[in-house]
Amino acid sequence: MKFAFAGIDFLGGVFESLVEAGWTPIKLFTRPCDGIYDHNEVVVAQARRHRLPMQLSRIKASDMEALAQSHGRDWALVVAGYPWLIRDWRGSAAYGVNFHPSPLPMGRGPYPLFKAVADAHTEWGVTAHVLGEEGFDTGDILAQERFVLSGDETHESLLSKCQIAARRLAAGPIARDLPARWRGAEPQGEGSYWPRVTDADRTLDFRSDVAAILRRVRAFGTIETIARLGDNRVYVAAAEGWSEPHRHTPGTVVHRYRRHIVIAARDGYIQLNRWSPVAMTEAGHLGR
Repeated sequence: MKFAFAGIDFLGGVFESLVEAGWTPIKLFTRPCDGIYDHNEVVVAQARRHRLPMQLSRIKASDMEALAQSHGRDWALVVAGYPWLIRDWRGSAAYGVNFHPSPLPMGRGPYPLFKAVADAHTEWGVTAHVLGEEGFDTGDILAQERFVLSGDETHESLLSKCQIAARRLAAGPIARDLPARWRGAEPQGEGSYWPRVTDADRTLDFRSDVAAILRRVRAFGTIETIARLGDNRVYVAAAEGWSEPHRHTPGTVVHRYRRHIVIAARDGYIQLNRWSPVAMTEAGHLGR
């Protein structure tokens, strides 16, 4: 089957898996990336290898119709990590499929992985669903893969699990059986929408217990959490901690050695191992 791909490297393995399954790519829709959190180098390289037209601007109905004029209407629009709601694809493409990194209907929204770890979910998943035109991540479910999360799950390990599961869904039920899956797609029903995280979500609360604080650090990983130290704040990429009775006020810096800072939590201590007074995004801009 022919397909156009809309996305970035985040779930770019879907593109590669469909090609390996025998599908033929016809166009890449992607978006500008910051090269820090978001990347599209791999999907762009794939598109160049296949000599595909590429588009960085938001998809419009005229773009869909242009593909229909060139390739007919028996093709699929495959979306994975694309930030804009795509409307008016029906009538131009036979299928519209979105890959979302959550076990829908739970976890709709732009990027649910942080909250999945921070809230200590024990199971997660990836869903392929009909591309809806009225709202994000609400279309009927075509296929879903679920997997177990460990007690020490990190953002990076969950991301890898989602990427691997998305590739399996693409190569398996979607590539092999999309028409039948389309006919048997199941409505999602009521679900939950998780909005984009804020700095408040990333900020460590030292009044919490050690386990909860470290779970939040793991939830954001190299994306960094924020620790307030007096009137200052630092951006934390790695920390560890231990439980120990004490009489320090939570948030008090009790020890420093070289780059290590130990801070009192409610039931123990948190040691900041990798941190910076400048956020990674700002450091990236300074380096340009």
